[in-house]
Amino acid sequence: MARNPNWPDSVGIRAVELIFPPQYVDQRELEVFDGVSEGKYTIGLGQSKMGFCTDREDINSLCLTVVSRLMERNSIDYSSIGRLEVGTETIIDKSKSVKSVLMKIFEEHGNFSIEGIDTTNACYGGTAALFNSVSWVESSAWDGRLAIVVAADIAVYAKGSARPTGGAGAVAMLIGPDAPLIFDRGLRSTYMRHVYDFYKPNMDSDYPVVDGKLSIQCYFSALDNCYQMYCDKADKMLPDLNQLHWNVSSFDSLLFHSPYCKLVQKSLGRLVLNDFVRAQKVGSKESYVGLEKFANVKLEDTYFDKELEKELLAFSKQCYQVKTEPYLFMTNQIGNMYTPSLYGGLVSLLLIKPVHLLAGTRIGLFSYGSGLASSFFSIRVSSDSSVGSKLDSLIKSVSHLQEQLDSRKKVSPEVFSKILEENEKNHLLVPYNPLSSVDDLFPGTWYLKHVDEKHRRYYERVPL
Repeated sequence: MARNPNWPDSVGIRAVELIFPPQYVDQRELEVFDGVSEGKYTIGLGQSKMGFCTDREDINSLCLTVVSRLMERNSIDYSSIGRLEVGTETIIDKSKSVKSVLMKIFEEHGNFSIEGIDTTNACYGGTAALFNSVSWVESSAWDGRLAIVVAADIAVYAKGSARPTGGAGAVAMLIGPDAPLIFDRGLRSTYMRHVYDFYKPNMDSDYPVVDGKLSIQCYFSALDNCYQMYCDKADKMLPDLNQLHWNVSSFDSLLFHSPYCKLVQKSLGRLVLNDFVRAQKVGSKESYVGLEKFANVKLEDTYFDKELEKELLAFSKQCYQVKTEPYLFMTNQIGNMYTPSLYGGLVSLLLIKPVHLLAGTRIGLFSYGSGLASSFFSIRVSSDSSVGSKLDSLIKSVSHLQEQLDSRKKVSPEVFSKILEENEKNHLLVPYNPLSSVDDLFPGTWYLKHVDEKHRRYYERVPL
């Protein structure tokens, strides 16, 4: 694509912050409590720990905390922010946006001129907000200031088989030019359809309606379509790579929306299947030993083909272990964060991969939200890994997360279940004074102080 001389250079992510609840339930203990077979959650889903919120933290408090910590940790001038957009499906008001609550932080510093509101579509809202903010920086509306994108959710399910796939968290990303994580301009694909695989029609409940089998089918179908469209674009836009056609080897890391870790492993296998099918069509000489008998397969017939799945997992095992599995760290430790899930993978990458190995690499990302909305896009990492570089500073800014994960409080499944029951019972109760203690909250955490008889919410902050 020809470069517009008016575009700012290297638009992307300049800083990032991730927050999560200070308590979790152990998935092994949850298996025993739920009376399921050993390994059902830890091996079958690939999960280890699941964060959850008490009645002291809601979607507003999570977003207040993550934005405050982003600003403070990176010494960002409050007047330098010109756009702030929130992606979430955790709706506590049908009119007032979470973004409007976040203005509390900026009003205190005299900044009332900030574009953006909330974006909602299941787990895709954060990606839509991200695309909107990147486009704003590249548009005629840009006034030279920076943007903040917040992806946040509290994922909670009714008692039953879906409950272990819950979680909670928030990610905030600072968007602007001269970034160390640069979006490949013009190189992304989007696939959308109207389906009811996961939705929340009951406004009186936090719990979704889920068609599990359909949801997996939709996820895989969206992945197939997005990846094919992305590769077709990439072949035309960036034809100078070593391989003839784009495939998984074109990426140094591959990140996915992560409802649970096992689904991501299967998704990496599907990218290999797409590469294999594409290779047959173009007469590629690439080797796919063990997959030859599937040469004439139709992708739409393979979503639940266990024989093919087994072969794909075996064939892609090394690729998965190198390019994807390490970056499921946050999902494994926190659970499904919904909208922030994909970006928790990006934070995991920054936390785990040394700066000299990360520099100059390309990251492929797949975002999915039920209903459905999905995109595949890519990020180029700055090649400057020197001490004090923007990339080095970005990586150092997330180095505290391991210590924070380790400092969380483990809660028994019995207490976990009781807290969720209380949250469900008090969901719409007003006036309401939260019952849980604030003593275990991390320093700098915003928390719910009170809900008055008019449903107005008031927040305070734990001192830093």
